[in-house]
Amino acid sequence: QVQLAESGGGMVRTGGLLSLSCAASGSFFSINSMGWYRQSPGKPRELVGTVSSSGILTYADSVKGRLTISRDDAKNTVTLQMRSLTPEDTAVYYCHALVSTARNKPLLPYWGQGTQVTVSS
Repeated sequence: QVQLAESGGGMVRTGGLLSLSCAASGSFFSINSMGWYRQSPGKPRELVGTVSSSGILTYADSVKGRLTISRDDAKNTVTLQMRSLTPEDTAVYYCHALVSTARNKPLLPYWGQGTQVTVSS
């Protein structure tokens, strides 16, 4: 089993900073991409950004230049640093990872339980 545990959500004012972290634990062979998605009330879940196992970063256009993703493979963690936040960034943020649980096993998606980020005006 693979578990993803997020931490660091909360409330911040417009223009503020916030950092989220996600740690993968359990039994697995390798982690491919790690990243973040978010979902606002009444809207579908959307990509925030990902980082591949080789370090390739992908961001949604709406967050480019404001949000930064990094990963630490030694700790199996991925971090989302957010700045210049606006109320439009208010959402539940979900950690995501593509994980292989054993050699020659396919990559499967795993999700964290989500952490609330609220940006007040």
